[in-house]
Amino acid sequence: MFNALSIDVEDYYMVSGFADVIKFGDWHRYESRIEKNTHTILDLLAQYDERATFFVLGWVAEQYPALVRYIYDAGHEVACHGYNHRLIYDLTPEQFREDIRMAKDILENITGTAVKGYRAASYSVVKSTLWALDILIEEGFKYDSSIFPIHHDRYGIPTAGRFPHIVSTTNGDIMEFPPSTYQIWGHNIPVAGGGYLRLFPWQLTRAIIRQINEKEKQAAMIYIHPWEIDVDQPRLKGRRKSEIRHYINIKSTLSKLRGLLTEFKFKPLSALLDFQVLKKGSHNV
Repeated sequence: MFNALSIDVEDYYMVSGFADVIKFGDWHRYESRIEKNTHTILDLLAQYDERATFFVLGWVAEQYPALVRYIYDAGHEVACHGYNHRLIYDLTPEQFREDIRMAKDILENITGTAVKGYRAASYSVVKSTLWALDILIEEGFKYDSSIFPIHHDRYGIPTAGRFPHIVSTTNGDIMEFPPSTYQIWGHNIPVAGGGYLRLFPWQLTRAIIRQINEKEKQAAMIYIHPWEIDVDQPRLKGRRKSEIRHYINIKSTLSKLRGLLTEFKFKPLSALLDFQVLKKGSHNV
């Protein structure tokens, strides 16, 4: 059973949780740590001979094209994370189209390869922004990984499918790769990425991924950010909730990533597109 590991390539000061105190126009004022942290992840993936999907911000690609090229040349998939980490529900459809088109063009010009996948900033494809899937199809994307099937104060569609599935829209079909959850008492609990990976004990995360693989016969979808392995990053001041979410158990990320690579096998998301087990049916959201 192959699982999917994805990396959202954004720096510590670009996260949505601090967007109210750090504006896009000020990004250039902050110390960049994106190259160092991303290369640490790349080196670890090379050590275990594993491949992943890197969802890269267009702005990051503009500033560090050599990093994007290195990711691609190392055999990983380069996918789109939008241009400057704007939440979809803060955009009009026209602004969203401009954002993804610009980011996609930047990435494709660097790698010389078509970009197939997209992930919204902070999983901001929600009920009110499902129109974004139609635009993704129109712009040539083959899959999305932006719908989190959970309850959350900032994102999520709890009724969405827990596992990879096809979403049918007025413009056609698109594959959806939702982050992995564990279902208990009728509720989906996020388990395998970002702050959830940092929050839960490694033994629990490992057991749940095994259950997804062995009992539910599905691939697990796991994600991290380069800043999550960086214990020495500058400490930012924001809302208390944002600080907790950003820094909680950050010292554990690297060891848990090593554990994932030791225990499980991974492929890029695009490599799972052809697996017929993921194409058994569609799921309306």
